[in-house]
Amino acid sequence: MVQPVRADGGASGVWWAAPPVRRVSHLPAVDPEVLRVALDPLPPEAPAVVHYRPTVVGPLGDLVDDLLDQLDTAAIAMFPKWLAGADRYDSDGTLGVAAVRALASRAAAQSRHFGPFLADLAERGLRDSRRPAGRSRFAPGVRAAGLARVLAEAYDRAGCLLVIALPDLGADAERTLVAAAEWLVRHGGFTVWLAGGPLHHADRVRSVPMRLPRRFAELASSTDRPPATSARPAPTVLAWPPIAGVPRGDSAAEQALERALAPHEWARGRRWNHTYEWHVLGASYRLDLFWPVEGLAVEVDGPEHRGRIAFANDRRRDVQLQLLGLDVLRFTNEQVLTDAPAVVDGIRQLLARRRADGTHTDGDERS
Repeated sequence: MVQPVRADGGASGVWWAAPPVRRVSHLPAVDPEVLRVALDPLPPEAPAVVHYRPTVVGPLGDLVDDLLDQLDTAAIAMFPKWLAGADRYDSDGTLGVAAVRALASRAAAQSRHFGPFLADLAERGLRDSRRPAGRSRFAPGVRAAGLARVLAEAYDRAGCLLVIALPDLGADAERTLVAAAEWLVRHGGFTVWLAGGPLHHADRVRSVPMRLPRRFAELASSTDRPPATSARPAPTVLAWPPIAGVPRGDSAAEQALERALAPHEWARGRRWNHTYEWHVLGASYRLDLFWPVEGLAVEVDGPEHRGRIAFANDRRRDVQLQLLGLDVLRFTNEQVLTDAPAVVDGIRQLLARRRADGTHTDGDERS
C-alpha cells in the first residue's frame, strides 16, 4: 500500500499546491463540492480547473472518449478566449472560417500547439455560434494534449487540473476510473485529483491529506440547509469556472440575461464574472454580474447552488458583501429563462435606487 504524503502546501506554500502536478492524487475526506467553492475564483498561480462527476463508468475506451468529448465542449464554449484575435470574427462564413484557421496556425507555429488540431478546434468554435460544432477527427492522444493546453490558456494558466468526484464504485469500475485518470496525465499532461470517497481497489494512487483554509473547511460541518423546496443538485458531469468579462459559456441563463440587458443604456457599466477584492487580507469573491460604481451584485443560480455546501457558502458570502455596502440580488436560472423582463426590471429598479442614494466606492479601490 502506498503511504500518504503530507500536505505541506508544496513549494509555493499554498493549500492547492500540495498534490504533485501531472500526477493522479487521491484526496481522502475532501468533499469535491468544497473544492469547487474553494477554487472559485481561481487562486493566483493555480492551474485552470475542470470538475468532473462521472455518472456511469463503463469500459476504459468509452470513458476516455466521453471525457474528451466533454472537455472538447468546454473548450468550444470558451472560444475565442484561448485564441488571441479571434474575437474579431463573428461569422461562420467562408472568410471567417479561413481567418480563424490562419490565426490558429500562426499561434501554433509560435507555441507547443499542434497546428491542425488548433485550427480545427478554432473552426468548430466559430461555427458553434450557429449550429452544433461536430466531433473532433483527431486521435485521442492528440485531443488530450491539445485540450489541456487550450483550457489552460483560456484562463492564462500554466496547466490544467481535473477534479474528479469519486462515486461509490465497484472494483472494476474504480480501477477503470483510475486508469482513465492516469491516461489523461500520460497523454494530456493533466493533473488529476480524486476526491470525495475512499479508494478500495486502486492502491497505486498516492493519498494526499489536504488542509483546506479554515473558512472552506468549516463549510463541510455547516448547519445551513437549503430550503425544503430546493431539489438536490443535478449530477453535473463536467463543470468549469467562468471566464472574467463574459457570461458563462455553459449558462443559457447568463447569456439570456446579457441579451436582455444589452439594449438598455441604464445597464452600462456592468461586469460579468468579476473578482471582487475588497482587502488584501480578505477573501476574494467572484460575482456573476456586478455594477462596481453602484455596488450592485446579481447572482444567477443554477442547480449547483442547491447543494448544502454551496448554499451555506452563498449565505455567508451574501452577508459579507452586504456588510461591505453592496446589495445582492439572486435569481434562479428558471426565473431568468422564463421571465427575463421581470428580472431586468428588478435590476433596473435597484440600480436606480442605488444611483439616487449616491455613488458606491468599489471595494477593488479600497484594497
